[in-house]
Parts: sequence; C-alpha cells; structure tokens
Amino acid sequence: MARRGGAPEVNAGSMADIAFLLLIFFLVTTTIETDAGLDRMLPPMEPPEDDVVIKQKNILQVIINRNGQLLVDDELTELRALRVKAKDFLDNNGDGTCTFCKGKKNLESSDNPTKAIISLKNDRETKYSTYITVQNELVGAYNDLRDREAQRLFGRDFTEMEAEYLDQQTPPSVKGKLKDKVKQLKELFPQKLSEAETSSN
Repeated sequence: MARRGGAPEVNAGSMADIAFLLLIFFLVTTTIETDAGLDRMLPPMEPPEDDVVIKQKNILQVIINRNGQLLVDDELTELRALRVKAKDFLDNNGDGTCTFCKGKKNLESSDNPTKAIISLKNDRETKYSTYITVQNELVGAYNDLRDREAQRLFGRDFTEMEAEYLDQQTPPSVKGKLKDKVKQLKELFPQKLSEAETSSN
C-alpha cells in the first residue's frame, strides 16, 4: 500500500500570467485625475530690442498680504470690489484713443486697454485659495469686458464663443469662423496680467 506524502503541490506556473493580466487590466481601466491649473502664457525667451517705458498710471498694482487682505494701488480693498476696480482700470480710456471704451477717462488711470497692465504680488504665506480667488476675479474682469464687446459685435458672450472654439467636438468649419472672432475680442482687451516676485515678509 502506497504511503501518502504531504499536501499535493499547487501548480503556480500560471500565477505570473494572471498577475500580469490583472496589472494590464488596472492600468487600462484606471483614470488619473489631473489638475487644470492656470492658463498663463510665458514671456518670450529673447529680451526686447528696445527698452519699453511703461507709465505708472498704466499699471494697477494688486497686493495680497499673508492675512488675505488686498491692497489695490495702496488702497485696502474688499475682494468683492476687486473685479469692478479692475474693469474700471481696463476700460478707463484716459487718452481717448479707445473708440469702444465706456470708462470715466480719468487722466490718472490707464490710457487704453492695450496699455493697461495688472500687476499681482502675493506674500509667501498667502493662502492658495485666496490667491486663486484673486486670479479668478482679475481674469473675470477681462472676460466681462470681452463679453460686453462680443454682445455688441456678435450678439453672443465671449466666454461662450471661446468655450465652443476650444471644445474638441466643435466641427472644424465652426472653429474656423470662431477663431477670428475670439482673436478679435482678445485684441480689444488683451490680458496683460503680470505676476511680480513673491515677497517673503
């Protein structure tokens, strides 16, 4: 009578194949979320040939301190008032050359939208949520003015037209028509949002 040994051996030869197939399955089916980030265009690498002189009145200085308080041109400002101040600055038309501007033509504010620059500076200890909110308000000021001109010229909002233009499902023929309109509106109110070096104190 044959004597039985220990427990029968399990054939583990196909375990590596199964593990490999599971690994491929999870790699293919898993989606990785990515942060959208902020849409900013970096300046060109080459320095300009001529030094550009910018008048101080054409710069709106926005400073965020470590407590989340805003200083707009050395004046303490509530966050809810930032967008209005930015729009007034961009739409001012101090030199009277802008034919579509509806600003107050304050001689101490920006000359026209093509010369207006918003300079944003924050403290190293500024909360990220505050920084993003301020960024959104400033970009919102540009978009509100572009929406106004888009309604006047094309009967639609700029933000709606830009979203349709950037949508991958928009047919190429429609994109072609939208491209020139979006570009034209961006040139009316060019987004010149400069971020100054972060302060550490």
